[in-house]
Amino acid sequence: MYLFSLGDGIELKVMKPENDQALFALVESNREHLRQWLPWVERQKTLEDCQQFLKSLEEHFVNNKAMHCGIWLKGKLVGVVGMDRIDWPNKTAEIGYWLGKGQEGKGLVTKCCRFLVEFAFMELKLNRLEIRCAPGNLRSRGIPERLGFTIEGRLKEAEWLYDHFEDHVFYALLAEEWKENHDPKDEIIPRG
Repeated sequence: MYLFSLGDGIELKVMKPENDQALFALVESNREHLRQWLPWVERQKTLEDCQQFLKSLEEHFVNNKAMHCGIWLKGKLVGVVGMDRIDWPNKTAEIGYWLGKGQEGKGLVTKCCRFLVEFAFMELKLNRLEIRCAPGNLRSRGIPERLGFTIEGRLKEAEWLYDHFEDHVFYALLAEEWKENHDPKDEIIPRG
């Protein structure tokens, strides 16, 4: 199991089937909060649903198609961040994230995404990362904006969200842009 310590009691752990109870409890206690922007919430109605979901995440991880990590704060699961749709031939991936309501506004997701960006570019040697956010989800949009992603456009009616279509603002960042604009002293991955 991959474990990354980011300091201040924050750890990223690759999600595994044994995280089912912690994940289900987090989703259950944040159902209305998450449902506002995430279409998968209604598919996670039982512990068994959560177990199946985690098995699929593990399969994608084993097959190098994705990497989803639980955000653990002082030993408690508070959210998830990950790289999805890793396209090795084109060296691209999409970053996604969500956080329980009580943990918002503390910089956790920004710190975790900064780590993932650095890991993707420096360790995995990817060239391009993408993030999609609903235009009205200002908290979510703040993450790529703080990390130097560029808006490449708006995808009209890109996602069905329960009873309506939601547009996506499409952000991207290239490895070269990251290297040019980030301060090496802020790196999270230790260099030997």
